[in-house]
Amino acid sequence: MKKKLRYGLIGAGSNAEKKHLTGYSALPHVELVAVCDVNQEKAKKMAEKYQISNLYTNYTVMLDREQLDLVSVCTPNLFHADISIYALNRGVHVHCEKPLAISAVDSQKILDAKRKSGKMLMIGLNNRMTNEAVFIKQYIDEGNLGDIYQAKAGWRRRSGIPGRGTWFTNKQLSGGGVMVDLGVHYLDLVLYLMGNPEPSYITGSTRRTYDHTNLRNRNGYAGNPNGIFDVEDSAVGYLQLKNGGAVSFEFSWASNIEKDTTFIELIGTKGGISLVDGRLKIFSEQQGTCVDIVPQLSPNVKLLNEFEHFTSCILSGEEPLAPPEHGVYMMEIIDQFYRSASLGQPVLLSRRERTAAVIYD
Repeated sequence: MKKKLRYGLIGAGSNAEKKHLTGYSALPHVELVAVCDVNQEKAKKMAEKYQISNLYTNYTVMLDREQLDLVSVCTPNLFHADISIYALNRGVHVHCEKPLAISAVDSQKILDAKRKSGKMLMIGLNNRMTNEAVFIKQYIDEGNLGDIYQAKAGWRRRSGIPGRGTWFTNKQLSGGGVMVDLGVHYLDLVLYLMGNPEPSYITGSTRRTYDHTNLRNRNGYAGNPNGIFDVEDSAVGYLQLKNGGAVSFEFSWASNIEKDTTFIELIGTKGGISLVDGRLKIFSEQQGTCVDIVPQLSPNVKLLNEFEHFTSCILSGEEPLAPPEHGVYMMEIIDQFYRSASLGQPVLLSRRERTAAVIYD
């Protein structure tokens, strides 16, 4: 019998349980060894539920003491860099939640540590792993859309603030608001499907509208009336690409709209694709006429599992689908988005020589 991968969790929040512990506990080749959270009661509750025997409140102690193969980093964004770098330096593979860090500078530090350590790091960009995303990526890579010259992405909620006054709304801890929380998912997805093209300039606008009320909290996310709310709850922008293409995007935690919606759209010279609220459509030409195609992807067949994929990469040495290089790329774009919003004008994005060889496909 092959040795199981020894796994530890850092950050015992709701996402850690719903996603990471649920995912890794289902894998027969993974052993849940330790859980760490600064809140001992939260860590204890999680450990008892998943029968994890080793409990910690300090991640350095856990990483020094336990001989772990991999960890999930599910803390507030501010701590992603320090924890990931420490784990990599200790010879541990890292599954880090998105965003990779709160800035491109910190993201680059993680990438440098990953390269020096020789270990794996994957960002928790789960929207890349859906059946629809796997299908679209293959469809595009086979040349069915031709040259993609226009795209858009969005995730808008009617009442979806992830807890007013929690770390999500505290810029020091989160690095930003809805652009960092939701924007990372869907702007990343569109750019990933396009092959991470080199950006030219970006223009953006942010707004904080619902910082005064708990009424727009997302279901299941309790707010703190005395907490900090100094981030944006809506963000819109436009990204011009060096290849002539363009991407528009809009994200909101709370808006006076009919209903919550997610969407991406990619338009190319041979065809187009839209994914709206999980509904996939293809627009093309056949037999001399325009046609709409609605693929029927079986929900009973999972094309890609995020946790199986990462452990497979660890065992095989193959690079994961969401490597830290892509995290640096995204945070460079988001950093300049915020700069544009602050200045009220477009901002150029220059290609960085230190990352250019790996960021841009």
